[in-house]
Amino acid sequence: MERRATPQHDPNEEGVRLQKVLAAAGVGSRRACEELIEQGRVTVDGKRVLTQGMRVDPEKVVIHVDGMRVASASDATYLAVNKPQGMLSTMTDPEGRPNLGDLVEGRAQRLFHVGRLDAETEGLILLMNDGELAHRLTHPSYGVQKTYVAQVEGVIPRDLGKRLREGILLEDGLARVDSFKMVDAVGRHALVEVVLHEGRKHIVRRLLAEAGFPVNRLVRTRFGPISLGDQRPGKVRGLTREEIGALYKAVGL
Repeated sequence: MERRATPQHDPNEEGVRLQKVLAAAGVGSRRACEELIEQGRVTVDGKRVLTQGMRVDPEKVVIHVDGMRVASASDATYLAVNKPQGMLSTMTDPEGRPNLGDLVEGRAQRLFHVGRLDAETEGLILLMNDGELAHRLTHPSYGVQKTYVAQVEGVIPRDLGKRLREGILLEDGLARVDSFKMVDAVGRHALVEVVLHEGRKHIVRRLLAEAGFPVNRLVRTRFGPISLGDQRPGKVRGLTREEIGALYKAVGL
């Protein structure tokens, strides 16, 4: 007589059914999530789930679908902000100056920014309430790249990219970029793209200035797998499930 597989059950009967957690995280309808489970495409804490009925604590478990992590905590918040020029990369400011907190005022979650942009630098900055992910995204050992477009003064020589990749000595040590390319040039002004993974203060401005090309305007256009796109200055948007999963993947979570 053929033996039937024993259903997988979590001993925590107070938990939430796995398909409900997946649906709440935006994976799909409950029925679609049940099908994913049946197809063996879901893991919980590293173990593949093959039958229905499992209950989990969404605040504590680590869930992957097709190898991509799902943000399961009920209050998990991941936002992309296009920081305008002149705004501080802080959540509050005792002097009342414009800051990131102004853009998310009224939200119940306590959010924090992932890294910083100086007041005069514009562009993409991430806000979230996921401490482990935020830490890894900003720690240089994980090598998460940031892309900047800079408007600089001067005629760009052909060897500038080579010099920046090999490294330029600053007052706090050698600094180098991962890649460099010319975007556009008009007269004695140029647009250049710089990609690097370290996060020392004012690093892009200091690098280009030391190389002889002062920055007039600087915009961060990409943070790891997240792109600024056509998001307008001062606007806030929630990251998609795919974008959140890509961030986790970028830092090995």
